[in-house]
Amino acid sequence: MFTAHPLRTLFVVLVACCALAGGHASAAPQSDPVADFKKYFKEYSREYQRAGKDDKERRAAVVTIRETVLSLKGVDSADVVDAILPTLKLEEPDIQSGVVTVLSSFKSEPPIARLVEVMATEKHEPTLVACLQAFQAAKYKTSGAALAKLLSSKSWEVRRASVQALAASGEADAPKWIVAACKDEEPAVRFTAMDALAAAKSKLVLPFAINALSDPIWQVRASAIRALSMVRAVEAIDPLIRRLEVEKGRLTPDLVEALSRHLGREFGNDAKAWRAYWDNLKDGYILMTEEQVRELRKGLGPRTGADADGRNKSGSGDDDHETKAVSYHDITTPSISIIFVIDVSGSMENMVVEKDRFVDGNYPSMMRIDICKTELARTIDRLEPNVRFNILSFATAVKPWKKDLVDASPANKLAARDWVLRLEAIGGNSKDDLARVGLTGSAGLDGGQTNTFGALMAALGVPERGSPVEATYAVKVDTVFFLSDGRPSTGDYVDTDDILREILRANELRKIVLHTIAIGEFQKDFMKALAEQNGGIFVDLGR
Repeated sequence: MFTAHPLRTLFVVLVACCALAGGHASAAPQSDPVADFKKYFKEYSREYQRAGKDDKERRAAVVTIRETVLSLKGVDSADVVDAILPTLKLEEPDIQSGVVTVLSSFKSEPPIARLVEVMATEKHEPTLVACLQAFQAAKYKTSGAALAKLLSSKSWEVRRASVQALAASGEADAPKWIVAACKDEEPAVRFTAMDALAAAKSKLVLPFAINALSDPIWQVRASAIRALSMVRAVEAIDPLIRRLEVEKGRLTPDLVEALSRHLGREFGNDAKAWRAYWDNLKDGYILMTEEQVRELRKGLGPRTGADADGRNKSGSGDDDHETKAVSYHDITTPSISIIFVIDVSGSMENMVVEKDRFVDGNYPSMMRIDICKTELARTIDRLEPNVRFNILSFATAVKPWKKDLVDASPANKLAARDWVLRLEAIGGNSKDDLARVGLTGSAGLDGGQTNTFGALMAALGVPERGSPVEATYAVKVDTVFFLSDGRPSTGDYVDTDDILREILRANELRKIVLHTIAIGEFQKDFMKALAEQNGGIFVDLGR
């Protein structure tokens, strides 16, 4: 996205020359890559400071610093640790990820030992988090006690990173240290600890997961349910049924799946049926093995919980409790907290190629935008009153229909439907005549690009850089439908690998399910990966 800085290019050449010289005894005296790094980082940091509030210049400086940090990957020296940690004082996520990449690439003991020393005395939170993330990524072997000390940090980000590093360490006593974090005051630390213990199949998670079924934060409940699906116990069955009796929305299929893994039965989200079955069975019940449960479920027909492919199906029990599923482009979800995201960039004005696939849809035209608007309007019409929803349209800019989720009341659905049907593709082919005579502004070409990253981050509730809105992972929305036809062409990130990485990082705590729908001729691998990495389903509407 940015042009490489000439000093950066020179630095890369210097590091490469050092590597080559190392294989020749008669080579000229080697340059010190760490000393070179310090020299050029000093220059780049001045560029960063000079950029001030100029976002484009600041981003360019960040990219240059990140790439310079990455040039030290493979230099297996404790000096590297001391050289690159000062870059974390800039507190830029892109730089931090580069630092973690380098710190997690060591093969010898001295730099790893230096990391341990740093963590014992360091007070700067981003530096501690980066060191812990390196331990997690590399699975470095060290004393679990050294990592466990950071579980008492004042920073919840540090405490959470410590849990993750301990879980990755392979330390036999790691679960005994991690279990304390299940009582942490910060929800993200609690559910990360439960996730770690569940992955280790540690029964230490059971009392905390059972208690967390009633947690007010839905992300905590999600981890608790998942933990009880993975670490089964008779004492979890009754609490799971009690939660199913009151839970509504996206987590109901997860509860059903947890119960099915305990009892080998399929009653959907019919809490009364689960209760009746368990009340008749519970006295003296001995938990079946996982293999016995699998064999029993094979003969029970379609699964009614969270299917293996992620598709959610409602059960057919108690009408008062049954979750009414929302269906959009053949993706069905029981969620009652949804955001729909629709692409209105210039290419959405193009006609679909495979018209036979859309001929029965009774659309105003075969333009991509008309097909997608019509389907979204129809979905909105079908929303149940207990659903809360919002809509985002995006091209270069992201425009929400409302500031927050709203109830699917008749008035709100009508207003949303009208807003959707008034959407137009920005800067499409119909504006070519204006563009040819130089009126690119009137043609909307600048505004008609595809800001995929910006739209996704807005849907996840991540505020724009510099926004006064406080970032929080405890968002209300739990499901996003993202529809687009084009390759990303503008925004903070346009490379699809970068977007995948950043969205996964932003959604790690939010736990939002992200479904993707593609239309047009854009390569589908990106949209498919976006859904798969974020718990969603990918649908290809065709060209």
